[in-house]
Amino acid sequence: MAQPLDHPVPPERLARNLTAVRERISAAAARAGRNASGVTLLAVTKYVGLPEIRELLKLGVKDLGENRIQDAREKLETLAAEVQAAGARWHFIGHLQTNKAKYAVRGYDCLEAVDSVALLEALAHECLKRGRDRLECLAEVNISGETQKHGLAPAELEAFLAAAARFPVCAVRGLMCMAPYGDDPEKLSRPVFRRLRDLRDEAQSKGWYPQPLSELSMGMTQDFEIAIEEGATRVRVGSALFE
Repeated sequence: MAQPLDHPVPPERLARNLTAVRERISAAAARAGRNASGVTLLAVTKYVGLPEIRELLKLGVKDLGENRIQDAREKLETLAAEVQAAGARWHFIGHLQTNKAKYAVRGYDCLEAVDSVALLEALAHECLKRGRDRLECLAEVNISGETQKHGLAPAELEAFLAAAARFPVCAVRGLMCMAPYGDDPEKLSRPVFRRLRDLRDEAQSKGWYPQPLSELSMGMTQDFEIAIEEGATRVRVGSALFE
């Protein structure tokens, strides 16, 4: 698992790593008969500081991800003008407690791990208070059934999406999952990613939600190429960028 960095990443190394990750994304998309332009690289910045994030913005990265509301607040506030000028977006990719909804609505463009109707209600309430008319969300699904992971059970997704339709300000744009971590992502990750794609396709074909569920956020450093082969539209990459 990724650990906090104890030293800055030199800009030239970050540029090389980013190029390598983009090349891997393109190669995986080609293997799947897809266009790499259909895959968004979400740079997970939780273990790096302001210099690395600024360098990513200079290098054209448009999507940044954090998973700790309190720890990331200073980053978001300090970089607000630079992120806006770059046309970039902040994604919250961690588990969000309902009592932290106000911070999420204030600072993030997309919440990638919404997993309860209570959280939807809290987010919609905060959007109304702040005059925000749209907040992009993804529904997190615990495909693997691991007890230590958050997310909806697959069987709960239909009811969740039906409830989500009552809160149009929280626009659900797709699904997100995390695969089991291990030494064999081919065995552990591919079935999870395939199941999430199939579940999304079922939700769309059966009309569980009134808007298209076009996004599939799945895959991290150890398995993002497999995720792309299985239909990911967003991959969440951290350590491969900063190692």
